[in-house]
Amino acid sequence: MTKHTVRIPMTLLLAALILVVSCKQEKEEPMVENVLLAEWEGPYNGVPAFDQMKVEDVKEAMLLGMELNLKDIDAIANNEDPPTFENTIEAMERAGEELDRGFAYYGILRSNMSTPEFREIQTELAPLFSEFRSKITQNEKLFQRIKAVYDASMENPLAADQQRVIELTYQNFAMNGAELDADKKARYAEINKELSSLYTKFSNNVLHDEENYVTYLTEDQLGGLSEGYIKSAARTATDKGQDGKYAVTNTRSSMDPFLTYSTERELRKQVWNNYYSRGDNGDEYDNNELIAEILKLRLERVKLLGHNNYAEWRLQNRMAKTPENAMELMEAVWPAAIARVAEEVAEMQAVADARGDNITIEPWDYRFYAELVRKEKYDLDSDEVKQYLQLDKLTEAMHYVAGRLFNFNFEPVPEGSVPVYHEDVKVWEVTDKTTGENIGLWYLDPYAREGKRSGAWANTFRDYSTFDGKKNVLGTNNSNFVKPAPGEALLVSWDDATTFFHEFGHALHYFSSNVRYPSLNGGVRDYTEFQSQLLERWLSTDEVINTYLVHSETGEPMPEELIAKIKNAATFNQGFSTTEYLASALMDMKLHLADPSNIDIDKFERETLAEMNMPKELPMRHRTPHFGHVFSGEGYATAYYGYMWADVLTSDAAEAFAEAPGGFYDEEMAGKLVEYLFAPRNSMDPAEAYRLFRGRDAKIEALMRDRGFPVTSE
Repeated sequence: MTKHTVRIPMTLLLAALILVVSCKQEKEEPMVENVLLAEWEGPYNGVPAFDQMKVEDVKEAMLLGMELNLKDIDAIANNEDPPTFENTIEAMERAGEELDRGFAYYGILRSNMSTPEFREIQTELAPLFSEFRSKITQNEKLFQRIKAVYDASMENPLAADQQRVIELTYQNFAMNGAELDADKKARYAEINKELSSLYTKFSNNVLHDEENYVTYLTEDQLGGLSEGYIKSAARTATDKGQDGKYAVTNTRSSMDPFLTYSTERELRKQVWNNYYSRGDNGDEYDNNELIAEILKLRLERVKLLGHNNYAEWRLQNRMAKTPENAMELMEAVWPAAIARVAEEVAEMQAVADARGDNITIEPWDYRFYAELVRKEKYDLDSDEVKQYLQLDKLTEAMHYVAGRLFNFNFEPVPEGSVPVYHEDVKVWEVTDKTTGENIGLWYLDPYAREGKRSGAWANTFRDYSTFDGKKNVLGTNNSNFVKPAPGEALLVSWDDATTFFHEFGHALHYFSSNVRYPSLNGGVRDYTEFQSQLLERWLSTDEVINTYLVHSETGEPMPEELIAKIKNAATFNQGFSTTEYLASALMDMKLHLADPSNIDIDKFERETLAEMNMPKELPMRHRTPHFGHVFSGEGYATAYYGYMWADVLTSDAAEAFAEAPGGFYDEEMAGKLVEYLFAPRNSMDPAEAYRLFRGRDAKIEALMRDRGFPVTSE
């Protein structure tokens, strides 16, 4: 499931807090000389000055930003007037504008432009960020004011969006120790500080292994690889000082096509081992002991709050509510997934035997032989499909879909009119097609490079709100495609194209926001992937295929027979994609339900997979030592199941579109999509929002049908 790529919020654990304290306060603007904190100037209501961003400004900016934010908070906490929604909650919504701006730059330097110098600063700042968070969540005067407003709202409810804000704010503080006694608060804060340092070290260890394990090929080792891949690999090798060679980097975008097409089995094994042993090489960058310590500290922390395990604490405000509910869903799908893997492996082994390859299918063989089966069973060649999947045309296709469903128009801004942090970043203005009103800017950073973390993700530099004046959106999508050689079209796989649409779904969620309060731009983790997963479905609509999937050389549209083959093979390899994802999701949950006292991470992983009857022919999508979703922060900890929870909603909603008179472009359905599923963001309970869209709760049977698994009941 290529969509399950790393999308960790740029400030990690800060994210939940920033939702509460991230908006603008009406106060006398202080003189801020550090460019990373200064007000944004220029067009489109101001934009980040990425062209002035320097690593040496980071530490000063973040220290000063936290200081200014705490002054805002102290002013709220020490207000002598009786607490009201306006002087407490709305004031918090305005607090910390300088730090917000600083984090826009910090996130880029952390995720897109990391350097050894920045990593040193990041390591130094991590515990200070933790202390900063604790000074807010453990501010007793502040919490008592929040509680007073919350208690009053239980007697006399506020307007719906205000009620949602106060409930989320109160819950956030309570979940983070605001009601503990002084001793427990001190230990809670100390644990958070320790964890923040461990998260940073975990991330940097993975990034080290991604940057330093490169497989260099010679000309006689290129068998099976496409011309485009070879040219990109040559360019990458030259950039790394290995002119005349070909580089397979330790990222998914480089590894995946190599394992799919390379005829060099021993090299496939080497590339596979490099990728799946990230953070697990028994050296100073090994993450196993860090993970064990993270698990111990997480458990100790939630026990201070009276919870039995971390999962119980984390899921209380998610759609699943309990770890048992999340496990029930995953375990309902798991048997069908591994049964399908057994069928896929048998088909691959038959192909290998027929070829006289004299092998037994191993993990580094799965993609290669699956591709051979695809060709034999469906007469479908993935490399042939790639010729019709040009990144530029896919970008146009996404903009077309956004226009049809959301009434958005995307227009490239003149080069140089908006500062960018790298020459590869392109910017579009987003407007309403009917009124011409500016909605925001869309930044696209598509290529892999040194210092950029792997995966694909989306985030914002500025969120929409109408509070204290309308704020337009500055949203960004980030990928790690291997940059093509000059003059070459960037061709991607169907899976990568799906991921591209997925991440754009997150961006559309940002741009379609219609909330008053900034903190309502957040979301419930096992719901926020739903909107992006749903948008993937428009890639395979006839309108997109017939207009935008054209041959890279001839410009001819994709032939009908190839389209038919793609649709016939829609459930192909679902055993692999479902099992590799579910194994990671189950491992995430089981690790946090286990006793971490004397846990040996490698042993736990091996034994748990054996108990689950994990097929030996494939690995988890994210092995524990590099599972950044879960151990470089807390955004997806015990929440990786959320992709599947959201996929139940996705499959069910897709069937609603398929059944509509106008299909996936039905105007009535599109209106409901925007009104109930995208625009509200976190201003209403997600289960209620889905029922308003569908008229009922989602059913798992749609998911099983989508994957070609047996449906036992309706």
